[in-house]
Amino acid sequence: MSVKFKPLADRVLVEPAPAEQKTASGIIIPDTAKEKPLKGKVVAVGGGKKDEPMSLKVGDDVLYGQYSGTEIKLDGTSYLIMRESDIYGIF
Repeated sequence: MSVKFKPLADRVLVEPAPAEQKTASGIIIPDTAKEKPLKGKVVAVGGGKKDEPMSLKVGDDVLYGQYSGTEIKLDGTSYLIMRESDIYGIF
């Protein structure tokens, strides 16, 4: 995926994974009860800080906090922009 957006410094642009539609037992979850996804895919990374290079790269699947980042819309798609330190890990 190519996004014409370049985060600055230690910021990362993440495309959140879609919310779960149904439970493991097959119960459909209504929109009002869906939880915000806590994982996503990195689509753009900044250049890092002068003394701290970025450890993430485009395409990494990441896990982040429930209230991390700021939601932005680019070309009709919702993304989260956050600092690299808001990301808990890569899987």
